[in-house]
Amino acid sequence: MDSLISRALVALACLCVLAGCLVVPGASTPSAAAAGKTITMGTSPDYPPYENIDAAAGGEIVGLDIDIALAIADKLGYELKIAPSDFDGLIAALQSERVDFVMSGMSVTEERKQSVDFSDIYYVASNMIVSLKDSGYDSLDDLAGKKVGVQLGSTQENVVSGIEKPDVLKLNKIPDLIQALKADRVDAVIVEDAVAAGYAGANEDLKIAAIPASDEGEGYAIAFPKGSELTEPFNKALQELKDDGTLQQMIDKWFGTESTAGTMGKGGGLHFERLEKYFGYILRGVYVTLLFTLVSAAFGFVWGAILSLFKLSKVAVLRGFSTVYTSIFRGTPLLLQLALIYYAVPQLTGYNIPPLLAAGLAFGLNSAAYLSETIRGGILAVDKGQREAALSLGIPYRTMMFSIIMPQAVKNILPALVNECVALVKESSLVSVIGVADLMRRATVVQANTFLAFEPLLVVGAIYYVLVLALTSVARLLERRMRRSD
Repeated sequence: MDSLISRALVALACLCVLAGCLVVPGASTPSAAAAGKTITMGTSPDYPPYENIDAAAGGEIVGLDIDIALAIADKLGYELKIAPSDFDGLIAALQSERVDFVMSGMSVTEERKQSVDFSDIYYVASNMIVSLKDSGYDSLDDLAGKKVGVQLGSTQENVVSGIEKPDVLKLNKIPDLIQALKADRVDAVIVEDAVAAGYAGANEDLKIAAIPASDEGEGYAIAFPKGSELTEPFNKALQELKDDGTLQQMIDKWFGTESTAGTMGKGGGLHFERLEKYFGYILRGVYVTLLFTLVSAAFGFVWGAILSLFKLSKVAVLRGFSTVYTSIFRGTPLLLQLALIYYAVPQLTGYNIPPLLAAGLAFGLNSAAYLSETIRGGILAVDKGQREAALSLGIPYRTMMFSIIMPQAVKNILPALVNECVALVKESSLVSVIGVADLMRRATVVQANTFLAFEPLLVVGAIYYVLVLALTSVARLLERRMRRSD
């Protein structure tokens, strides 16, 4: 038994190394920035024209904030690295030292000042009410008692305080809010003016109404960790960009008369034709999703097999460890486990774990907890006479387990293993919250590029369905082949 467990642990270690080699290269660590080589910027690239992924032209992150960051990094002699994330995870990324600074249309608020330091303000924006045409919502007073949508973690959450008895819906992404508006789940959405204009220009069923800037104007600034040495040099470089007119040129470039939304066409119904140039970008997410699923499933199976052997061991410590492990990972949400691994590892160990590796570990560790019980049940389901016959013939325990018991156990639990793989494919969409460019993340990117909230989701949903069908078909063929010996 000890030899068998040792071999399994070696296999698990090799799998971890393989996962580390396969991950998408991550952003550099803050220590690299301190050495004058690279500096890492955190951003949520779903907020055009401030930052979004240009999915139609190679997937590069572009926008006003990106141009400003590149100019400042060049002045200070840094190479800029960009680490994408959901907006509500940017402050956590700063505090866990995953990034050196954040630029993502982030407003300066007293609450945020308690957690981070801010640079001087580089742009002042105003908010707008986005609603369906003929809604009659033209001011905050008109929204009294109505259901209003805002982005989670944004200063628009403060804007709704000026509404009498509002029913507030908070979502992570602007496209999700627009889809909620179109589905009549909210009466109106409050977003920043440039973003609102983009959606209104691409959807003729939407209208916008300005909230007076004197009341709700927003000052956007760069966020740094508390006590960061970058704040002063960034302010100096930012002031130079203001003085020589470069900053205003950047603002004119992204907020000028040319509108990216106006070229997208209008009209009711579905508009899949607008997605034609984005299909290649979306399909590249299949590779990431399948890679993640493969690594997570293999890791989960190997570690789950080890845990199952622990549970069958005569050593009380191993049995206790496997029982507690299974209880913890089955008793807490997978999303919580993912967030803890992604944000806690850098803060506790100083290692800036890449997003895809963090996701693979979280899903593999979680899957192993479930598979350990499945594999244990499969082993116990093998007739005891098989073991007795093997031992009576003098076959070593290790050989018996690998050559006799395990093959039969795997055949017994194959349907359960397939179900776990199918679940991993679908649950892989959770990794989009930490910036992994899987299918779901790419759908969000296309939403931001096209200002279409519904169509990209339908396309990605169809791809997931095809992947699951293909996986199920392969599993049936494998099961049929393994049953030939019955």
